[in-house]
Amino acid sequence: MDEKTIKDLIEQINQSSIREFSLSVNGVDLYLSKNTENHAKNETAKDPVLKTKPASDEPSDDLATTKTDTQVAKKIDDQQTTTINSPLVGVAYLQADPKADPYVKVGDQVQAGDVVCLIEAMKMMTEIKSSVSGKVCEILIDNESMVDYDQPLIKLQKEESK
Repeated sequence: MDEKTIKDLIEQINQSSIREFSLSVNGVDLYLSKNTENHAKNETAKDPVLKTKPASDEPSDDLATTKTDTQVAKKIDDQQTTTINSPLVGVAYLQADPKADPYVKVGDQVQAGDVVCLIEAMKMMTEIKSSVSGKVCEILIDNESMVDYDQPLIKLQKEESK
């Protein structure tokens, strides 16, 4: 993929209603987003910054140790959190109407069965309900944004079993 092709893609995305775009060609990964938050699964961006040392003949174990620590922390985090995913393609609404309060905000406690957002598809409004009880950690979409099938919408910290 050459520079002109990439510039043409950027221009086309800017002129369209597409919010996010990802492309992999011949080992080149391109991710474009108009969103204010980056939702791409870019593992290198999540890894902690490593301090560099002068080059030596001995291989360093610092990188392996850091990645292992990151993977362990991520596994623990994954066990304590869950995401509510979109069951269909459509437009997601975080509130019932523009003047209403949002269904949920970060920090809110939700119970299994609580409505967390709506998705409009073909003029039909579908309530999206939480399948677990927990605390809202992160809202992964913007109000009135297009969502795809199985796209994560809301991240919840599960309630601990008593």
